[in-house]
Amino acid sequence: MSLPIFHTEIKELAMMETRWASQLNPILSNPMNSSYTLKDVQLSVGSNTINHLQGKPLNGYIITGMRGGFSQIYDEPSTMPKLHLILNSSAAVVVNILVY
Repeated sequence: MSLPIFHTEIKELAMMETRWASQLNPILSNPMNSSYTLKDVQLSVGSNTINHLQGKPLNGYIITGMRGGFSQIYDEPSTMPKLHLILNSSAAVVVNILVY
């Protein structure tokens, strides 16, 4: 998403719109703006397929909470990236995952 610019012959307004767009467009295009937290996701030892609910391939994810002890968690390639995130866990844990 980007800030629309309305073409006008008023020079000052055109300059303000251009300046606003240059400052706001990086904020509006940040993929974190469409983030969602998956709460209380139970991961077992090994590969875990999770529906990330984004309807598009993920830009990334952040584990925001972990209960159940220490675990190494990493992602694996998904055959359906628009639907699934595959996480491999070294221990059984419950996590919150911020997906974007």
